[in-house]
Amino acid sequence: MVKKILFTVLGLLVLVALLGGIKGLQIRKMIAQGAQFVPPPETVTTAEAQNMEWESVLTAVGSLEAVHGIMVTAELSGKVAQINFESGAKVKAGDLLVQQDISSETAQLRAAEATVALTKLNYERAKQLLPEKVMSHADFDNAEAQFKQASAQADTIRAAIEKKTIRAPFTGRLGIRMINLGQVINAGQTIVSLQSLDPIYVNFQLPQQQLSEVSPGYTIRVTSDALPGQVVEGKITAINPEVDAATRNVRVQASLANPQEQLRPGMFANVTVVRPGKEQVLAIPGTAIMYAPYSNSVFVVEAKPAAQDGKAAGLALRQQFVELGERRGDFVVVRTGLKAGDTVVSTGVFKLRNGQSVVVNNDLSPKFKLAPEPKES
Repeated sequence: MVKKILFTVLGLLVLVALLGGIKGLQIRKMIAQGAQFVPPPETVTTAEAQNMEWESVLTAVGSLEAVHGIMVTAELSGKVAQINFESGAKVKAGDLLVQQDISSETAQLRAAEATVALTKLNYERAKQLLPEKVMSHADFDNAEAQFKQASAQADTIRAAIEKKTIRAPFTGRLGIRMINLGQVINAGQTIVSLQSLDPIYVNFQLPQQQLSEVSPGYTIRVTSDALPGQVVEGKITAINPEVDAATRNVRVQASLANPQEQLRPGMFANVTVVRPGKEQVLAIPGTAIMYAPYSNSVFVVEAKPAAQDGKAAGLALRQQFVELGERRGDFVVVRTGLKAGDTVVSTGVFKLRNGQSVVVNNDLSPKFKLAPEPKES
């Protein structure tokens, strides 16, 4: 009985050892196959680092401002007798906007003009009598003073009438009316906004270190959400003589044509200052950059060293760290790390690794442009 048990245990041990050996051989074979396995090359799109001529520009965010813009107000208190404009209308310099009640001043002016006429006659008569020594110099001076005083009184009344006759001080577009017919308005009360919209100013600020790079007469380009897809050109007209002590920025003003009056005071705008001449840059597509906190990099496509059997070794990737500059359209400037003619992976860089084998297929490569125009922007 004991012998049977021993033979059984011995048989089981032999079986386990045999199975273990077979399994070990299988594992070693799998490891050897894994060591010899070469993953298939990744298909990539590529682009060449190329020298380009870019316009030398400065960018800023600006604010639009009317060349002339005021809130029309009343100079004197009085009742609104006539309103001669519609909200949003365009008016010319001198057009009547509001007529306040001047019935009292008109009556006073008639009396004052009668006094002027009488004192003028007395003054003219005195001038004739004085040489004949019929009138004393004192009486002549008194007649002259009365005439001048009456004339001044009439002029004062005329000035009051003129102040109650409110006219447009310049050509422009009116805003929304803020008074009503028959309303008694006080001195200084707002009547309507008046803005001159063509041309229009754009004000923006540049850092003090860029002050030497701009000058009056330089061309600017302005884009705004109010004019999607449109670019408005203008000229720099003035540069502030002082630098803001708080921000160390200098204020610059440019003038834009605005015939359709689509640009309005108070709007924000993106401003590009175009400097004379162009600069040479080395640029690659922005999608070729793999951004990282420690440093940005690209994958350069290079030929592998030839195999010992003489067969072609194909292409592989080399990760290259780069220093980037300005971005414009689909391209970004590379300051260091690449040279003209280097081929880099242009899309899908996040899924690649250093030394990986690749094949190039640019059939579906996107077209990179300096001024892209997306259909759905």
